[in-house]
Amino acid sequence: MTHPVCMVLGADSDIGRTIACRFGKERFDLYLTTRSLDRIDQDWSSKLKDDYRIKISWFHFEGLEFDSHMNFYQHLPQPPEVVICVFGYLGDQKKAEVDFTEALKITQSNYTSQVSILNIVAEDMEHRKKGVIIGVSSVAGDRGRKANYLYGSAKGAFTIYLSGLRNRLHKSGVHVITIKPGYIRTKMTQHLTTPRWLTARPGQLAEKVFDAYLRKTNTVYYFSRWRWIMWLIKGIPETLFKRLNL
Repeated sequence: MTHPVCMVLGADSDIGRTIACRFGKERFDLYLTTRSLDRIDQDWSSKLKDDYRIKISWFHFEGLEFDSHMNFYQHLPQPPEVVICVFGYLGDQKKAEVDFTEALKITQSNYTSQVSILNIVAEDMEHRKKGVIIGVSSVAGDRGRKANYLYGSAKGAFTIYLSGLRNRLHKSGVHVITIKPGYIRTKMTQHLTTPRWLTARPGQLAEKVFDAYLRKTNTVYYFSRWRWIMWLIKGIPETLFKRLNL
């Protein structure tokens, strides 16, 4: 029996793993990518494979090695039906303000690298006239705040990119979904103090991603209350907003 294929770009992250589990549960074969094949949790991978009786293949993928992206995609065993882009880099805002190397890493890790690989995916799906692309962006991209405006600017650009891609691919039968989470309790954010009522677990986000896939939603805020929070934040006049300690 042939299963559809879901590729998770950034599957060795907390969010990537839980999303992979959710699609695996629905009998998707999985293409999972990592920056280092030495970091694969073989026990987790084997259990997932055995529990759901699916095929799992791991691939090395480095988002910042743009020249490798075309070769990576062309040498996949078969084109995936679903591609989920979840990799990124939070970075250090304070360091990036004075060190352009850090600023460049933040912007390229959270925007340019996604554009590079998803342009390739989009062209293939457009040709096949089917497929779903899911990009995990962030509410941080809705308005620039001094606490994280470099990360936020990259996520904002990614959100706009996904919107344009959705517009472009609609006529071809390819759907593009934008996921905009707020705080997620992961290794990347464990050093931050975040409000519990606004902080989700990776498993909760994975359920929302799969629900968006089933419903062919366009844009999802998670938690949904973030939509109204960001609506209020975006409505603050700039003359006042620039004075706030955000």
